[in-house]
Amino acid sequence: MYAVIETGGKQYRVTPGQMIEVERIPGEVGSEVELSRVLAFSPAPGAVITGAELEGVRVRATIAAHFRGEKIKVFKFKRKKQYKRTIGHRQELTRLKVTDIVTSRLLPEQEESHGA
Repeated sequence: MYAVIETGGKQYRVTPGQMIEVERIPGEVGSEVELSRVLAFSPAPGAVITGAELEGVRVRATIAAHFRGEKIKVFKFKRKKQYKRTIGHRQELTRLKVTDIVTSRLLPEQEESHGA
């Protein structure tokens, strides 16, 4: 089972128990967050649910840590003009531990087992 989520303008393929690093999410370390922007969901191998069928799918995660990423150096340069500028940037990040992928309605394979 996996889900494709979007947060911070980037897409991530997540499974329960996985650790991911995303752009900073507000919240205390140890608190639970719910990521509602789910783009695709696969309840079983070979089955993928997308579009309007994703109404009740949510991904729950626990905030494991807040930290800053590696420094990126940005160098601006214009030749023959003696123009040079160097600046650095460190992105604020959050490490999440995906705890669960929750669905609010019965999926097709769950309906078959409940109907019998």
